Amino acid sequence: MAVDVNSNKYTFIFATVMVVVVATLLALASESLKPMQNENVANEKRQNILSSIGISVDASEAKAAYEKYLVEAVVLDANGAVKETEVNAFDIDVLKDYKAGLSNIYKANAGDMEAMKAALTSWGEGGVNYPLFVLNKDGQDVYVVPVVGTGLWGPIWGYVTVASDGKTVVGAVFDHKSETPGLGAEIKEASFQKPFEGKTIFDENGDFTGIKVIKGGAKGDPHGVDAISGGTITSNGVTEMLVRTLKIYEPYFLGLQTPAEPEVEEVVADSLTMAMDSLNVEVVDTTVVD
Repeated sequence: MAVDVNSNKYTFIFATVMVVVVATLLALASESLKPMQNENVANEKRQNILSSIGISVDASEAKAAYEKYLVEAVVLDANGAVKETEVNAFDIDVLKDYKAGLSNIYKANAGDMEAMKAALTSWGEGGVNYPLFVLNKDGQDVYVVPVVGTGLWGPIWGYVTVASDGKTVVGAVFDHKSETPGLGAEIKEASFQKPFEGKTIFDENGDFTGIKVIKGGAKGDPHGVDAISGGTITSNGVTEMLVRTLKIYEPYFLGLQTPAEPEVEEVVADSLTMAMDSLNVEVVDTTVVD
């Protein structure tokens, strides 16, 4: 029996078979390429972490370089304490978590850090996990913190590295997917990221400040950098992202800080002076005059 290739039935069956075949081939291709895609994503993450400590490598070198400089990767809870968990710090997708609901928690509890921590502790299974990467650069341990927030048109993210003193920023990198070119998109440029180096997240009294992006210029502020001209909303998003996230890590960074040692000579001198005053001891001039 001859098949009428011009019939609607034939056309429908042929189209259906082709759709099924093409869809199957695409699914197989996607599945076979998935390991390669995942590795590319992982290498980009390694590149960003390394870039935040001032090391630039190609994607092909990222894994080896990351393992070379990595000391350890730990997981913190919402209170900044190291967690005993089987979760791999590198596998935590902070951007995915943020999109999945953390952004709503942050917005609902803005201005109330304790309420925010309580919500974060009860979110999901076992609360929110915060990764921290310890790398060694030039013989000193540095601490890399992933950050994520909201810009004008969507999520923004990056990495901030703090020195072994627990307060000084070594470097920072930021990225986005949909910020406005020439405005908010400037957060991924070196001209915006470089000024973060040397800024401090605690003031001279040891109180947490975070890092702020200041409209009109930071003017030498040790805790701030210049905002992006024309990118106010994105700049504000970076400030919110940094202050909120670094606040979570505050207890950990405080634990790194070494209390200042008292100046022994001054203490002894002051003690002697006080003792002499209490005894009404008269100081005698022993200068010999010829």
